[in-house]
Amino acid sequence: MKDLKTSEISDKTVPELEEMLNQERAALYKARRDLVFRQHLDTAGLKVRRHNMARILGMISEKKRGKG
Repeated sequence: MKDLKTSEISDKTVPELEEMLNQERAALYKARRDLVFRQHLDTAGLKVRRHNMARILGMISEKKRGKG
């Protein structure tokens, strides 16, 4: 899990970005579940995943408006 850079996602198409968003959502769900059951203690990872999702959503909206 790493911070996504805008330059890494700017060249992807909207369907590819939506697939990445679905993967991030699934990973966030799994990380939250693991945290509840005390299988994983990395709380900083939750923040990184939420920020990645926000970057992807921002890029999707830019591309749909025609600015990207």
